Amino acid sequence: MSRIPIADPDIGRDEHRRVAAVLEGGRLADGPTVRAFESAFADRCGAPHGVATSNGTTALETAMRALELGAGDTVLTSPFSFIASANAIRLAGASVAFADIDPSTYNLDPTAVEAVLEAQEVDAILAVHLYGLPAPMDRLRELADEHDCLLIEDAAQAHAAAIDGQPVGSLGEAACFSFYPTKNMTTGEGGMVVTDDEAVADRAARWVNHGRTETYEHATVGHNYRLTSLAAAIGLAQLNKLDEFTAARRSTAARLTETLADVDAIVPPTEPEGFRHVYHQYTVRTDDREAFRSYLDEAGVDTAVYYPTPIHHQPPYADHEPTAPEAEAAAESVVSLPVHPGLSERQIDRLTTILRAYDRLEDPVDAGPPATAEGEGADD
Repeated sequence: MSRIPIADPDIGRDEHRRVAAVLEGGRLADGPTVRAFESAFADRCGAPHGVATSNGTTALETAMRALELGAGDTVLTSPFSFIASANAIRLAGASVAFADIDPSTYNLDPTAVEAVLEAQEVDAILAVHLYGLPAPMDRLRELADEHDCLLIEDAAQAHAAAIDGQPVGSLGEAACFSFYPTKNMTTGEGGMVVTDDEAVADRAARWVNHGRTETYEHATVGHNYRLTSLAAAIGLAQLNKLDEFTAARRSTAARLTETLADVDAIVPPTEPEGFRHVYHQYTVRTDDREAFRSYLDEAGVDTAVYYPTPIHHQPPYADHEPTAPEAEAAAESVVSLPVHPGLSERQIDRLTTILRAYDRLEDPVDAGPPATAEGEGADD
């Protein structure tokens, strides 16, 4: 019996057809296909402007640059995220501040954010929608307004997530997405900045294309962070499948949560009222992570730990000493289970059986010989 992988990107006939059309047309690097993807994705987010980038990290840096954050500015974010959330702030020339997380959601805790805002000057809040669950944007918006801060969304894991029906991507001054292969939709590699501010969009578009305004006319210094037409073609096909992908993730998550209601040793993820979780990862907590992962491995189920070391404990941020006990506790206890839309009904049934047996300390079902599966890769 084959293993149940932690991720399995879905690339089908439409992706192949659209890529073939770009190859036949010869416009590979940039052009109408990228513009079409930018427009369609921004519209999906309820925002008027989209600027495609080469990956999620460059999207984050581009947003910082477009919002004119840099040297002398401080951006507050979560210490419990992929390191790109903080690196992009540094790459833009700004300083990083951290606030602790809510242990039930893994997102920024507004109370912790407020304490940092009262203790030091902060110019922007970068709210991470971790694992596909939106951060508490209403309260963060209030705090940002009270302290004259910009509010930015790191939505790299939250395509199609929403709060009270309002999609992420339309909840801050700008939002950033990643299209890495394991994300809820992919372009192979790619990113996107969406915003309702035309001036921000214009600055972002210039930054990703050498500061260009016209052919060989460059108003500012810029970078080459462009998305290719080939990637955009894949993105257009994937965007058409996003609702289907999201429904599958949410359905599987509901099955897993129902199963884990009877498993005392494992704490399932939460979905606050009014929040639409899109389960980029289905992340649970346990007091004995290694035993749980070993059990699942023997049963033929791949797992992953996102993220075992908080950002403020990484060497580039050794000069930061925030009080973040909840982030540190989460880093020691979280485990992500397969939830991707490629799971078959048979695999989901098998996974729920394996999980239910864990609490009874039964032997895992025979998984047969292990098979090669996609491992834990980069996020952005």
